[in-house]
Amino acid sequence: GIGRDSRISGPSILKTAAECLLNMGISVFDCDLASTPAMFMTTVTSGYEYDGSIMVTASHLPYNRNGLKFFTKEGGLEKTDIAQIIEFSEKFEAPSAPKGTYKRVDFITVYGDILADKIRKDVNAEDYKRPLKGFKIVVDAGNGAGGFYATILKSLGADINGSQFLEPDGKFPNHVPNPEDETAMQAIIDATLKNKADLGIIFDTDVDRAGAVSSDGKEINKNRLIALISAILLEEFPHTTIVTDSVTSSGLKEFIESKGGIHHRFKRGYKNVINEAIRLNQEGINCPLAIETSGHAALRENYFLDDGAYLVTKIIIKMAQLKKEGKTLESLLAPLQEPKESVEVRMPILTEDFRACGEQVISGLEAYAKVHDGWQIAPDNHEGIRVSFGKDEGDGWFLLRLSVHDPIMPLNIESDAVGGVKLIAGKLYDYVKTVENVDISALEKIL
Repeated sequence: GIGRDSRISGPSILKTAAECLLNMGISVFDCDLASTPAMFMTTVTSGYEYDGSIMVTASHLPYNRNGLKFFTKEGGLEKTDIAQIIEFSEKFEAPSAPKGTYKRVDFITVYGDILADKIRKDVNAEDYKRPLKGFKIVVDAGNGAGGFYATILKSLGADINGSQFLEPDGKFPNHVPNPEDETAMQAIIDATLKNKADLGIIFDTDVDRAGAVSSDGKEINKNRLIALISAILLEEFPHTTIVTDSVTSSGLKEFIESKGGIHHRFKRGYKNVINEAIRLNQEGINCPLAIETSGHAALRENYFLDDGAYLVTKIIIKMAQLKKEGKTLESLLAPLQEPKESVEVRMPILTEDFRACGEQVISGLEAYAKVHDGWQIAPDNHEGIRVSFGKDEGDGWFLLRLSVHDPIMPLNIESDAVGGVKLIAGKLYDYVKTVENVDISALEKIL
């Protein structure tokens, strides 16, 4: 199976890839415009069950970028698999085998029907065919591949008037399709408030990530998104473990624990988080969710596939169930303690061997923290160094880590006190001003 997002280079790359596969004698099923999760589902859905699938996408990157994601029924391929594919392709000579077969398939409709059936079944409304009747939900697809989801909601009885940028447009003329982008989030906030919607939904380009907006215009993103889906799943699977990335807030940890769950922080990178959740389950630790603050959310019940449409489907189902009890999604989030201040800065590493430099900075900082009173090193941290401070010392924490791919040291600081971020930044500055080959100007701006 092979599909694409709405980028302008998508059709030509899909055509080229399909021709290569056909020349190898492979049966190609062209799914045309699709989402990344849908392309994985072609490998496991009864009646399809393709041996593999390819998605032509560059996710949230600029419109003039593109790439390929590969799947088998075991999930997305890893870096080592991709490296092997590249190595094979450099040496490969097409066999003189019979040409493969080609067929167009409307799989995004099949995938959409799977989600619609789940909503009907789990909401279990009196009007089984239109369980979302009476709800107003606006969708912002950012001109990516996610417009199909609004069609699903409409078929289920929801009022989707006010939904925007549903038509595919590979130049993304309205805003970047990215729930982490401030302009994109403001667009769905405005649409939610203007249309007095019960819920706003925003997808990234290939729909493997999502964000949301509650009826009061407050974004459900990052820590709030993790808290919401955690609360939903901890009701279904009590006393289980939630895996997140490393930059989640202290308030989120307290929220998950207050719901009876165990918060397991791990490394940044959605594949890292997903693989850790799979590992925990294999070791007998009950873990139904792996989620990154970027909006990548993978549920065990859904093949541990990071799927933005499945994520918001779970949220919509819960919204409909709560309405029967006279409650709202906001009531689930009420106990979440959010920081007074938070900031993320990125400090470039100025030497070619950036990984060695970054690791040296982190190990030096760990030694520095151990000999300074009030510096509490997090014992459960799996990436970089996370240090907390008491009420009189900034009332918060920082996390300094090395980027997964780039010569950058991202720094996150959060505080539960006004002025706390600056105070914590000052403590860290006393150390980083002594290191070489790291541009600390972004930290200095905080001070």
